[in-house]
Amino acid sequence: MSPLLEIEDLTVAFTAGERTAHAVRGVTLSADTGRTTVVLGESGSGKSVTARAVLGLLGRNARVGGDVRLGGESLLGLDERAMSARRGRDIGLVPQDPGGSLDPLRRVGGQIAEVLRAHRVRNSRAARRELALELLSQAGVPEPGRVARSYPHELSGGLRQRVAIAAAVACGPRLLIADEPTTALDMTVQAQILALFQRLQRELGMALLLVTHDVGVARLMASTVVVMYAGRVVEEGPAARVLDRPAHPYTAALLAAQPRPGIPRGELAGLPGLPPSATAEIEGRCALVPRCPYAVAACSAEPPLLAPVAAGGSAACPVPWPDPVAAPGAGARTR
Repeated sequence: MSPLLEIEDLTVAFTAGERTAHAVRGVTLSADTGRTTVVLGESGSGKSVTARAVLGLLGRNARVGGDVRLGGESLLGLDERAMSARRGRDIGLVPQDPGGSLDPLRRVGGQIAEVLRAHRVRNSRAARRELALELLSQAGVPEPGRVARSYPHELSGGLRQRVAIAAAVACGPRLLIADEPTTALDMTVQAQILALFQRLQRELGMALLLVTHDVGVARLMASTVVVMYAGRVVEEGPAARVLDRPAHPYTAALLAAQPRPGIPRGELAGLPGLPPSATAEIEGRCALVPRCPYAVAACSAEPPLLAPVAAGGSAACPVPWPDPVAAPGAGARTR
């Protein structure tokens, strides 16, 4: 059976005058019903642009290539009216900043009811109000009646995120996209929101595409991890293999930079330099070359293709290198 979401050779470029920024450079990934695909990478890797390409929310100056399919249906060829019908109904979005997605001048209960009205869920206003309260309760909102009557600015960040989640799942979408949904929250609230995602996924049977830069979130949530760098997928595979036995030096660097007991923050390992700009010409080489201590001449000759890894998944690095975060007793990396 095919995955619910299939992204194949996706490219996204933005043009402004004579300058072109290549945000996504040939990304292929998928998400299965009932499972969580985590797209992991630092800022500027193209992970959020990839997620928004699924929703058709890239703006008029974006040039998009490749294909995005949901349940076998290609989304990139749909006009705006058809895509609007699928947003909310088939695909829900939980943004990084719930305050930016909620209308500051409307009570939050009315905003959830509007999602229901737009997709013709429940016929009467009273029925939609009742369902909005049920959705807030399902999202773990205490006193849903009071919260429904509140304006966004009257709620905490955690409550606003729960409201955004309630709106995103209001129509029972098949796919839920969460774009850095816990970045602005403290650790306690972050854990509560992630637990909420897990519960809703079990109850509603959704596929979850979760975008994050946080390795800890990936460890907690992922069935599959897709690692992106400079607009490309550099590694993908089962979460346990990618996060315990990375097969690409960039993935290993992300893991090595994660805070761990006994290692002061100032002593965490990190790659030198910065990621390339989206306007940089990197089509003929591996984008990590200027920062990678294991690069050889072949890495600058052509971009490496994803190749199978012995323990599952694939990685775009043909060069043997020591694994600095191998599981205890695992020995050298094998491909």
